[in-house]
Amino acid sequence: MTSPPSPSPSLTKSHITDTVSLASAAADDKKSAATAVDLAEPEDTERTRFTDFILRRRRAVDPDAVATVRGVYDDPVLAKHYWPKGNYENLHRFDPGARWTNREEQSLVRKIDWRVMLWAAISFSALNLDRNNLSQANSDNILGDLHLTTNDFNWANSIFRLAFLSAELPSQMVSKRVGPDRWIPTQMCLWSIVTVAQFWLNGRTSFWVCRALLGFIQGGFIPDLILYLSYFYTKKELPMRLAIFWISANVCSIFASFLAFGVLHMRGVLGKAGWRWLFLIEGLITLVIGIATFFMMPPSPTQTKSWFRPNGWFTEREEVIAVSRILRDDPTKACISSQFDDSPQGDMHNREGLTLKRLWIAICDYDLWPLYILGLMFGIPSSPPSTYLTLSLRNLGFGTFQTNLLTIPSTSLGILSMFLITLVSEQVNDRSVVASMEDMWTLPFLIAIYCLPANPNQWLYYGLATALLSYPYTHPIQVGWCSRNSGAVASRTVNASLYNMFVQASSVIASQVYRSDDAPRYRRGNRTLIIISCINLLVLYPGTKAYYIWRNRQRAKIWDAMTPEQQSEYLSTTKDVGNRRLDFRFAH
Repeated sequence: MTSPPSPSPSLTKSHITDTVSLASAAADDKKSAATAVDLAEPEDTERTRFTDFILRRRRAVDPDAVATVRGVYDDPVLAKHYWPKGNYENLHRFDPGARWTNREEQSLVRKIDWRVMLWAAISFSALNLDRNNLSQANSDNILGDLHLTTNDFNWANSIFRLAFLSAELPSQMVSKRVGPDRWIPTQMCLWSIVTVAQFWLNGRTSFWVCRALLGFIQGGFIPDLILYLSYFYTKKELPMRLAIFWISANVCSIFASFLAFGVLHMRGVLGKAGWRWLFLIEGLITLVIGIATFFMMPPSPTQTKSWFRPNGWFTEREEVIAVSRILRDDPTKACISSQFDDSPQGDMHNREGLTLKRLWIAICDYDLWPLYILGLMFGIPSSPPSTYLTLSLRNLGFGTFQTNLLTIPSTSLGILSMFLITLVSEQVNDRSVVASMEDMWTLPFLIAIYCLPANPNQWLYYGLATALLSYPYTHPIQVGWCSRNSGAVASRTVNASLYNMFVQASSVIASQVYRSDDAPRYRRGNRTLIIISCINLLVLYPGTKAYYIWRNRQRAKIWDAMTPEQQSEYLSTTKDVGNRRLDFRFAH
């Protein structure tokens, strides 16, 4: 494991001011040499129309053109307000005068994708391997073996989700203090031990206790990993990587289905049920990945060298590009004023804990409450059909092994639809309308399933359920949306956890929609899901978009009325942080 460089000695305000002045002068000198080469415009200003995406009309990119995005560091007046603070671990590689080409940046991003993103996806797959294996266990009669009812199963899911969401904020506080590169593999090793322990389940109590422990240890893992990725990717790049992130979960589900098909044949080995062997083997797989993760997650782009990786992953030039492009993309991540006020604006230091004050400020950020409400509501219509798929197929007459294989088509189609919907969202630079596509997709299939006769043809039901569960999963879009609208990194740390807590609360609600007295058709439950889907489509998504448009107009009215001198005075004196600043604009 790598150790962070020793932080710089405490800096006085006069020392920092001198440093900023010298840096500004250096930037001016470099500007004069680079006047013949235009800086790239920020990508947010290049909005692609939907018709351009459909007709594949794309702007030509010169690989040797300057890719350095124009920003505050090119303005000597504004630069001093955004200068990184002294203990920022990448400060020694930050160069406001650095210029690089599209070719260099693309090469660097590819390297980050293969070395950072790939292992993040493997780690996330390990989470889903242990989080979702209860579905495969259901096909092997785990409820019958433990003498449980479907209501006991519902409560197990509720207990898991409640424990999961209760651990979100504590996990984030630990992660921000010790670093996600240390905390993430620790979580993985701990929950793999609990997964293995499920081999010895003997009844309802042990079943519920294990679900609670799994939820509590795994809670916070997703925001922790997203925080880690934000150290390497810009806000434009992150949503597509998050899509890959969740695509890896679907790929893992396909792998898990094939694994379950083989392992469940072990029923009877040493007198044990197949599902017991499934928990044991998958837990051991996760333990191996967790131990490897200690060695595969460097703390930051400039801390990839270690005793087992003496040459590191990046050259000095690549480290300069990696650090400078991240701060140009979001200058508030490490700005200097954070050293002199109680509510720091700069929070990119990867061993810096969250204060209770910052935690409270993030919780009270009402501009993100609409996204929390969406997180609570958007996934409910699709969750019960997904959770009960294997149980429903078994009730319709499909066998254990056939049931596990029949879950693969919807998972495979879900990979394709998720990738396409995220690509569309980024190309048309829209989040609210595109994110509503999940509910728009599931609604007609919920209505069709609701209208089926009392004893439907098993293949007809399977076809409708598979089509429903092939929906475009828009959670990656909304996670990126929440991160984008949070502003500063410390806020993102808390707000990502709060958003995920509402998503887990959504799962708690969804786990109680299908009840045993409504089985096996669950007509009352499906009617509830249809109503919720309509509320999402007609009220919540349009209302969220309208709210952010209104907030941006409010900000622009005040900011645009200010003179450049007044804007500079505001930036040098404001206590506003993240999305509270007048120059911040919400994505919608």
